[in-house]
Amino acid sequence: MYNKGFLIGNLTKDPDLRYTPSGIPVARFTIAVNRPSAKSEAKEVDFINIVAWRRLAEICGEYLKKGRPVSIEGRLQIRPYEKNGEKKIMTEVVADGMQMLGRKDAVTQKPSDPKAEGTAQEDVPF
Repeated sequence: MYNKGFLIGNLTKDPDLRYTPSGIPVARFTIAVNRPSAKSEAKEVDFINIVAWRRLAEICGEYLKKGRPVSIEGRLQIRPYEKNGEKKIMTEVVADGMQMLGRKDAVTQKPSDPKAEGTAQEDVPF
């Protein structure tokens, strides 16, 4: 058996990029994934915690922004932790890959710059 999943959703806020004491980058963020409801036509939303490590974490921290649609490939991880003496369980997806979705100009344009309309401001390395 193999633990692998693919998710498509929108970022709920900008990624939180930090570094471990040994200097390894780690980015954490949440994506909102629509789920159709069996009882009505209204969609329900699942909020999925994502963690990315090393170079992928740096890329996520640099290019992903709140509201941006993204595709995540990774494995589900469930781990226990303790907070204020209470045992809890954290469920998250450890990202192996990420692909930004949507229009390219939505990432590369700076809306506050009137000269930027219709032109790319920087090349995205993927």
